[in-house]
Amino acid sequence: MIEIDVSETRPPALVEQRPGRAIIEFGNALASAETAAPERDRAFLRALELVKRLKGAPDEPELAEGLRSIAKFAYASGRALEGLEPSLIAVEMYRRLGMRQWLRRALHTHGNLLADVGNMPLAIETYADALEIAVELGDTWGQAGLLNNVGVMLIDAGQYAEALPCLEQATVLTQGDPALRDVRGSAFANVAYACLHLEEYERGVAAGRESIELLQDQTGLLNRLSLVIAESNYARLLLELGQVDAAWERCEIGQRVASESGLERARLELAVAKGLCEVHSGLLQEGFARLSSALDFARSNKGELTDYLSAMIKANEIANRHETALVYLRELMLHTKEAQQKNALLQHRLHLEQLESRGWSTAASEELHARRETRLRDKLAQRVAHQELMKARVEMLERIAVIADRADRTGQHMYRVGKLAALLAQALGWDEDTVFLVELAARLHDIGKIGIPERLFRARRPLTPAEMGLVRSHTAVGAEILAQSNVPHIGIAEEIARFHHEHWDGSGYPFALAHSAIPVAARITALANAYDDLTHVQGNEPARSPQKALEQIAAGRGRQFDPQLTDLFVARVAQLQVEHRDLDAFLGQAARESPFVQARHKIDDTLRQIQVRRR
Repeated sequence: MIEIDVSETRPPALVEQRPGRAIIEFGNALASAETAAPERDRAFLRALELVKRLKGAPDEPELAEGLRSIAKFAYASGRALEGLEPSLIAVEMYRRLGMRQWLRRALHTHGNLLADVGNMPLAIETYADALEIAVELGDTWGQAGLLNNVGVMLIDAGQYAEALPCLEQATVLTQGDPALRDVRGSAFANVAYACLHLEEYERGVAAGRESIELLQDQTGLLNRLSLVIAESNYARLLLELGQVDAAWERCEIGQRVASESGLERARLELAVAKGLCEVHSGLLQEGFARLSSALDFARSNKGELTDYLSAMIKANEIANRHETALVYLRELMLHTKEAQQKNALLQHRLHLEQLESRGWSTAASEELHARRETRLRDKLAQRVAHQELMKARVEMLERIAVIADRADRTGQHMYRVGKLAALLAQALGWDEDTVFLVELAARLHDIGKIGIPERLFRARRPLTPAEMGLVRSHTAVGAEILAQSNVPHIGIAEEIARFHHEHWDGSGYPFALAHSAIPVAARITALANAYDDLTHVQGNEPARSPQKALEQIAAGRGRQFDPQLTDLFVARVAQLQVEHRDLDAFLGQAARESPFVQARHKIDDTLRQIQVRRR
């Protein structure tokens, strides 16, 4: 994928010298092309030290821009994590100053850093705020760059279908503007890449052709690499349409550009396309040797393996080596699971550290509870404080669970399931604290799907038994993530994630448990999940009416579902339908209050606004 940064470096008007002058000077040095590399590194490290002592400095435009320059250097030099603090301070400073255009640029920079460290949820929220400002100000450059980068981030997360509208709108915004030619070329290249993974080959070929025409005249090392990537993806798309000769031609052109660049990344990109061309042409020994060599190099250098493993899967399928293709699919699955699980836990840990820095630590909260109980003897206040702390702790996990659910673009499914599970627990007479925990825990039931490759969810054919086994492993992945989350009382969520696909009669998975061996919270969530799935469109399956859904659930009584819980559930849902005219709206209230879900809707709304304004 090809990312761009259109956050310009022009500083705002100079203001009188104030505290933070050193940061301003370091920021100017980092933004200057004339500063030598060793001097930049020293200035960066010194600036980071000063940022930690910046509290209490007055807001001023020049200081804010100095902080953003530090953050941009961190991003460009591969030290994004270190750039987050100065970047966030710059955002807050521009927000207080009311400088909307500069706030948009600062948000763009902060979003790039968040995306680079793998924090997709907060990056989307940040990009959404920046995009809203760009539309408000009529900033076409900003809109196009932001949409392209949102698309890249979604592709990195395997959200190809969600990425396409953003990328295609970026191509529309840049149409007819020579100054945005490179942005347009990058966006088309990313559209082609997304279409390759979505198996929308004709659409991808058209985008690939456009990207090459726009990028082929661009100079500079990174632009040359972008062109090689575009040529490689174009060749792979042509192969899918059976145009082998045309694909070979693109490989030859790409090879010349790759040789000129001298970049190892360019060579590897071409190796994938050439290896697939050879396999398509019947040159199996040469093709597999080339693809294996590229994959081994990526493995030894601990690089991103997704494209290389996907190519090996495709090549073995072409050669009718389906067992070998499955071996590589399992490796892709493991690679995706480990990468996503590691990243999810990292972002959750950083989130908890941030809560602690704001006084939300466990020790602080317990001390707060003790003081409140001694002073007020108010158990209700204590319960509210405890629940707010628990909500804050699982907030990042909820964001990850929304991303994991590819079937629900609205982000509301997990919240409806959580609420419905809590209402059933309440009907069982459980205490308020446990009911609250059930709601939070049931929201996270499918968090393990974050580790499942997108291609398995979007397959247009029935999955093989082995592939189905990989999909079903989301129960173990989710339980592992939650077990390592270090959140008190999260055990109930771990149980739900692991066991919500077990059946009362022992025919479920992963352990074929039966009857009371299945944790009761998992049995409750299974009912809530089934009802919500049945009453909403699932792939090619139409939504059932609430009455039909309840009838189907009742039919599973004693087989899929706990008999007594089934009777109680059917009665409770029937009662809820009488009490709430729009039951979906009632069950999904928490989703509408989620900043992350709001950000996703904000991006969708912004895309619609852009389309309306350009008509």
